[in-house]
Amino acid sequence: MKRFLSYIWPTTKRIESAVNGTLEVTWINGKKVVDTKNANYSYGSLQRILKFGLSKTNVSSASNILILGLGAGSVVQTLREDFIFEGEITAIEYDEVMIAVAENEFNIISDDSLEIILGDAFLYVNQTNNEFEIVIIDLFIDKDVQEACYSIGFWKSITTIVKTGGYVIFNAGFNNTEVAKLDKIIEAFKLDFNFQKFEKVENSSTLIVGEKLPKTIL
Repeated sequence: MKRFLSYIWPTTKRIESAVNGTLEVTWINGKKVVDTKNANYSYGSLQRILKFGLSKTNVSSASNILILGLGAGSVVQTLREDFIFEGEITAIEYDEVMIAVAENEFNIISDDSLEIILGDAFLYVNQTNNEFEIVIIDLFIDKDVQEACYSIGFWKSITTIVKTGGYVIFNAGFNNTEVAKLDKIIEAFKLDFNFQKFEKVENSSTLIVGEKLPKTIL
């Protein structure tokens, strides 16, 4: 009934998060989306942005994927339903309320092929010994990319956990003031990744897709 009525009159449930502020879960045009005060967090334009990024990778042949910033889990849905991905997914999310929204509103729960970890994504990439064929970086607080995403140290860790021939996808958002920082990362790691930069994806976001290059022997 809610889905039917949403075509006529959208309905919104508000949930408070200490990390992300007020989350809005809205039924609209037969679908549920999750928004913060200033941005779509899951199941709207963000889902389409990351789907575009995944289309530029080898997702069909990947066996494991790391998601840094699960949100409400729309990228998990995209992987499973649009790309028929059956490999292992590890998802890191700092906000326990967001994990609860993913589970209760969208049935995104840990199972044999999905491990959801409540924790700090930056600590995880520094400490893990695992390697992944695709790493998705989608780390926002409201509409802003977390500042540590532009640090050299963070990207050094990313280079160690992406397998050769694998991919990193970085959703750099839509803040034009961060262009210089983004270009600095691309320049600093051009020997590690073959980067492609896509601007105005879904008329909003800048997306970076990088293929991990073999180590250069000097």
